[in-house]
Amino acid sequence: MKLIQHWMLCAALAACTLSASAQNNPPPPPDGQPPGPPPEAIAACKGKAEGAKVEFKGRRGETVKGTCKKMRDLIVAVPEGGRPPPPPRD
Repeated sequence: MKLIQHWMLCAALAACTLSASAQNNPPPPPDGQPPGPPPEAIAACKGKAEGAKVEFKGRRGETVKGTCKKMRDLIVAVPEGGRPPPPPRD
């Protein structure tokens, strides 16, 4: 009887371990770089000049006010009060 309980406990622990490791985590960014700006921030500045004031919907559906700034090869909306863009990589 104890042998059956032992094997059932081992099976339960293995099932818990497998289910925890099977979670769908997003892959890490390539080359260790942070993910790019959201599509809404890019669309808000499409056809606008750097420095233009814009509004767009944030990731949670809220209205975000921002300024169009050049980041890498794109002009994107940077939220007011947000962190400055990282320096360009060589």
